[in-house]
Amino acid sequence: MRGQRFMTVAVRAPSEEIVLKVDPLPARLYGGRIARLPLIRGTIGLWDALGLGMRALMFSADVALAEPGEETQPTTKGNQAFLGIVSAIGLIAGVGLFFLLPASVTTFFHARVGNALLSNVFEGVLRAALLVGYLAVIGLMPDMRRVFMYHGAEHKAINAFEAGAELEPVEANRFSLKHPRCGTNFLLIVAVMSIAVFALLGRPESFLVLLASRIILIPVIAGLAYEAIRWGAAHINHPFVRVIMAPGLALQGLSTREPDLSQVEVGVTALKELLRLERGEAVATGSAN
Repeated sequence: MRGQRFMTVAVRAPSEEIVLKVDPLPARLYGGRIARLPLIRGTIGLWDALGLGMRALMFSADVALAEPGEETQPTTKGNQAFLGIVSAIGLIAGVGLFFLLPASVTTFFHARVGNALLSNVFEGVLRAALLVGYLAVIGLMPDMRRVFMYHGAEHKAINAFEAGAELEPVEANRFSLKHPRCGTNFLLIVAVMSIAVFALLGRPESFLVLLASRIILIPVIAGLAYEAIRWGAAHINHPFVRVIMAPGLALQGLSTREPDLSQVEVGVTALKELLRLERGEAVATGSAN
């Protein structure tokens, strides 16, 4: 769970105990001027979110592999460097799969039709299809299904909090698996935004310039998508906005699974600790990843 000043991670240990980890967030990034700059705040915040996600996964693995009675060791500078490398590799792989691959494949389509707009639209559709296919495939893996169950538990806890319900597992379990600020929703908005941005710029004749344009414009697209998801979440009760956000919410059916009560308890525990640390401040303005 990520708030305004802290991130909390709750993990179910092999002993069935829930282990908590708390990390302060960079004050300049989340509380300074940059947090108020449209477009820029989204790009930088999302990069930091990738790092936070990797740290949470590493902590989860450490808890799972720790010997009985052994305390989880704090993250060292060496581990931080390793996390940075893994995050960079993940980012490069994501750019290659969801941006460079569709651009490369559609060069053959563009050579036949010769229409930049149609080629860019086809590229965007292919990008969205790759995203849906990727989520569907990894969702078949038992370990990822369990991760998606915890993802659903996180959404239930946040939805319960935002509805003013009691933060208890049984009560939180009544709420939806879907949340408008989910990262899955963001990824679909990125795919849609890319169609609009690239359509405005046409299609470079040079293959290398085409690939470079896809990389260079990622921060612009990510920034626009971040602002769009913030706006959509703030106006989600409007019927027109709900229609616009519906595909992203539907896509969360692939990235979440119905959790059991023990998993909902983990999500609730992380949120309760975050609320305690934030001393009642509006922590729900963060991400629902």
